[in-house]
Amino acid sequence: MTTQFERTLVQSSLWNNDVWYKSQKQHWIGWLREYSGPGYYGRKNSIRSAEFVYNHIVCPPMVLWLGEASGVPKASVAKAKQAALSSSSLQAQSAAIRRIIPWEMIEVRLSKSGR
Repeated sequence: MTTQFERTLVQSSLWNNDVWYKSQKQHWIGWLREYSGPGYYGRKNSIRSAEFVYNHIVCPPMVLWLGEASGVPKASVAKAKQAALSSSSLQAQSAAIRRIIPWEMIEVRLSKSGR
């Protein structure tokens, strides 16, 4: 579903797929790898909770993928995707997804699955 979402964003000129990663999983791992320091964005505080990190991602496909990969029901992922497509900025799209797939929904699934 995330791949389809990315394609739709590209077709709508809301997203550029000229990126260094081949999947949102690779993007997530690469992004976290730099989180203990200033990283690409020059962050000043690298000691953050997983919830904080999730709530500050401004990459709608990554936010959607985290829900999908953690096992959130497909109906919720589809609803989140539609909500994001109704928003015009990356920040608003990410927020729309998080309103439907809040951190707690992901955390409980990751805790149960041992992922």
